[in-house]
Amino acid sequence: MWLMENGLKVYLCLGYTDMRKSVNGLSVFVSEVLECDPFSGHLFVFSNRRRKILKTLYWDRNGFSLWYKRLEKDRFRWPMNEGDVLEIGFREFRWLLDGLGIDQVGAYGRLEYGEIY
Repeated sequence: MWLMENGLKVYLCLGYTDMRKSVNGLSVFVSEVLECDPFSGHLFVFSNRRRKILKTLYWDRNGFSLWYKRLEKDRFRWPMNEGDVLEIGFREFRWLLDGLGIDQVGAYGRLEYGEIY
């Protein structure tokens, strides 16, 4: 996906969100409740109470985009610390969309090198 390489941050808005909210309602929520900048270009992800729907809001240069994913079977493995915001990486976001939990114990961690010898 093209978003993956641009220093993208993904914010999960934990708990549940009223899925009747559209772009305006979600962007106001990001700004006022989460105290984040909805125009940052980062992804803000929301789930409904039953964890069968995800909405992802982001600013794309000249307007908001809203992605909607609904599962026909099963539920998303959504962390339920109500009222919190959780920053995750794009890799964890893909896991969530693929039906996995965001804390894959057996996954390899990311290596960051300061110097190469």
